[in-house]
Amino acid sequence: MKAIMEKNMHRGTPLEQLLDAIEDGKLTPGTRLRETELAEQLGISRTPVREALHRLHAMGLAEHGPQRGLIVSHLDYDHLRQLFAVREGLEGMAARLAAEYATPAEISLLRELVSLDVGVDNPDTLKTHNKQFHLQIVRASHNAYMIDALANLRIHLSLLPGSTYSIAKRRVQAQDEHQAIIDAVAAHDGDAAEHAARVHIKSGYRARLELLSSQQG
Repeated sequence: MKAIMEKNMHRGTPLEQLLDAIEDGKLTPGTRLRETELAEQLGISRTPVREALHRLHAMGLAEHGPQRGLIVSHLDYDHLRQLFAVREGLEGMAARLAAEYATPAEISLLRELVSLDVGVDNPDTLKTHNKQFHLQIVRASHNAYMIDALANLRIHLSLLPGSTYSIAKRRVQAQDEHQAIIDAVAAHDGDAAEHAARVHIKSGYRARLELLSSQQG
């Protein structure tokens, strides 16, 4: 954990640094969050670190471990279902708003992001591209509350192990789904954009269940 926190030092509050480390995959589920160690690495007192850990716990990103103290949370099957149910609704609404408010420049950028996936097979690269695409969709919604809500959801998604892009058929399927979303946004068709986004998230959920099944098997 030392190298992780050194990378994030002097970048925002202790909470923001911990959130960055979780989202970047540097603090993985099960990692112990030692208050004293974190305080030493950040060069601050234990009080703000303790407050940051309390916030992580309240957000569902930290849980009590088998030993004393907190660890980065794991997402169980039920939490996964709840997460994707909320994500489907939020991503659908974000796409609808993007269809209404996206500027020509934003639509052009979305098309460029979709084109980046053509011929790419590396799961990590595709995962990064996917994150950029969804981030741009929500930015194009021009709704601050939607942006905040999906930013929080995105951090929770970081707790999921692996990538659905390791499934070959999902790589092709996701690119087609992204194209359907941007086509609807470009046509300023809110109904079609929301539908396409919901289909995309449902497909992602099925792929995630398939991935979990293969990992457990």
